[in-house]
Order: sequence, then structure tokens, then C-alpha cells
Amino acid sequence: MKNESKFLVAASLGLLAVTSTAFAEDEVKATSAPTLGSVLEASGITATGYVAASWYTQDTNTHVHQFDTLHETFQLDQAAVTLAYQPKEGFGALVNVVGGQDAKVINGATYGDTSAYALAHESTLAVAQAYVQYVGGPVTIMAGKFTTLAGAEVFAPTGNTNYSRSLLFFNEPLVHTGVRVAVAASDMFTITGGINNGWNYDSSHTSSKTAELGLGFTPSKKFSLLAAGYSGEDALAGGKKTLVDLVATFNATDSLSFVLSYDNGKQDFDDNSPSYKWDGIAGYVNVAFNDQWRLSLRGETLTAKQSGSSDAKYSEVTATVGFAPVKSFEFRAEVRSDMSNKISGTGLFNKFNDAGDPTDSGTELALKALYKF
Repeated sequence: MKNESKFLVAASLGLLAVTSTAFAEDEVKATSAPTLGSVLEASGITATGYVAASWYTQDTNTHVHQFDTLHETFQLDQAAVTLAYQPKEGFGALVNVVGGQDAKVINGATYGDTSAYALAHESTLAVAQAYVQYVGGPVTIMAGKFTTLAGAEVFAPTGNTNYSRSLLFFNEPLVHTGVRVAVAASDMFTITGGINNGWNYDSSHTSSKTAELGLGFTPSKKFSLLAAGYSGEDALAGGKKTLVDLVATFNATDSLSFVLSYDNGKQDFDDNSPSYKWDGIAGYVNVAFNDQWRLSLRGETLTAKQSGSSDAKYSEVTATVGFAPVKSFEFRAEVRSDMSNKISGTGLFNKFNDAGDPTDSGTELALKALYKF
């Protein structure tokens, strides 16, 4: 009887201890605040971003580079955050905000008049993308501000393998404000069409419109072909502008890929000045030696033509080494050489050294740190 009493007491004490521990754990759970990640995950919202900083030097001041311009010092290129709610069906939205020196270029490109350009070009904060979307089956409708369909490169450094942007990139639009409709016709074919304000421009700065058409063909994971066309009034240039762009990608292996990009463009002028034409081709070879080290090579040539003047031919070669000690961080080192057949060309092809003297070549060196989250 005494043993049974001891057993009952021990069991009661054990049950009390377990119950007390359970209540304590429940109390901790009840008082602990949910993390931001868990809140976003539960709501279906994704939050991503990156920070990119660089040191850069160039022995010439060229007008045909987009973001890699002469600064000879350390610089915050871009710090960006993207919030997106994009369900597979129904309504969604995306907002992409970019801060840093590159935001000046993005802002300047979206203003369709010279008076607003100077003010916009001083701001180091840009709303690079902001749009609502609706997905219904194979159809996606977007309205707002979004990236261009053209080109093998993008304004975000996370989407490129080099530090600098190509000559073709300089002559392509960055972003558009308008309405876009994409239709996944099959697993291999995608058709995209839209109407945008001018070339890059926000709605409040131009009433001119540009039509876009994109075709995507992806027969396998190894190969893809993208074609894009733009045609419409460029209010800042003062005339109709057209562009045809092709990008082919071949993934030979998981560690070796080749990219070929071609552009053909034309700028007409309302004052009957001779049309300005350009065409160019760029090739890329990307090699991943292992999970940490990679190499990206780019070579391209671009020709500008205008009635009454000889052709201006421009070319460049770039080599970029990437080192990623962890998946979220990469260090890039780049050397680039630009060449021209003219010491001083016209329009986009003026090129001068630091002393202001004309030159037909230039070299740049760059170091970049990129962290993604």
C-alpha cells in the first residue's frame, strides 16, 4: 500500500512538471513576436534586394557608357529593394525602389523633356518599377512602370555577368511606363505586346506613345531566343525611333554558356534632319570554374550611320572575374578596352580624355562588391 502511494505521488509530480513545461512553452510562443519573414511568407509577399558598391577608374570620358561613368573613387552604385505579390492567378503587384548613384541615370532616362531632366538626374532615389498585374490562365496583364523587353543586360547588377554595360545597352531603353500583355501560347512560345509612353518616359512628361512587341522561343533549357521590337515617337530626340533586338542564349553545360545579342535602330527627326541609324552585335562567353570562381568575356561592335558623314565604328572587349565565397556575396574585378575609328565622332560617339583632347581609345578598371538578400 505504501509503495502504491509513493508511485501515485511520483506520477502526480511528473505530470505536474510536464504540464508546467508545456504551459511555459505555450506562454513563450504566445509572447514571441512573429518575424518579418514569417509574416511576408504567410501573406504571399516576397522581399528581395541587393547592395552594389564599386571602385572605378577610366582614362577617358566617353558618352557611350550607361552607368560606368568617370568617378575615380568608391561609390554606392545601387541599393535596391523589391516587394512583390504575384500569385499564379488573379491580381498582384510589384514595387522596385533603387537608391545610389545609378538612380540618377534611371531618373534622367525617364524624363521626356530637357528642363525636367537636370532636376531628375540629381536624385539618388528612383522608383525603377511599380506595376499591378492580373494573371488569368496563360495571359498576364501589367500596367505601370516595368523593365524593357530589349537587350541581354538589365539595369540591376544581379542580372548581369559584367560590371559595365554594353554599347548596345546604352542605345536601348531602360524602363517603360504603359500597359503590357503577355501570352504564354505554349511551353515554348511567349508573345508580348504593349503601348508605352515615349521611349523610357513617365506619363507626366510626354504624350507620345511607343508600341512594343516581344517573341520568346524556348524549346529546351539549353537554348532560348528572344526578339523585341519598339517603334514610336521619342519626344526628347524629336522624332520617330525604332529598334529591333535579338538575344540568343545557349547553355552548353551547367558551367558554360554563350549569349549573342543584336540591335538595329533608327532615329528620325521632325525637322527633316538626316536619320541617325545604328546596328551592333555583342557576344558573351560565361564560364563557371566552380561554385566560387567564374569568368565572363564580352566583345562587341557598333556602327553609327548618318547621311552626310562617314560611318562611326565603335567596339569594346571586356573581361570580368567573379569570386563568390558565399552564395549571397560576389566580388567582381573587370578590365575593359574601348576603341573607335574616329578620334571625334558625332552624336553618341564623342570621346575625350581627361585633358579634353580627342582620343580614339580608352581603358577602364573596376572592382565591385555585390550582396544579395
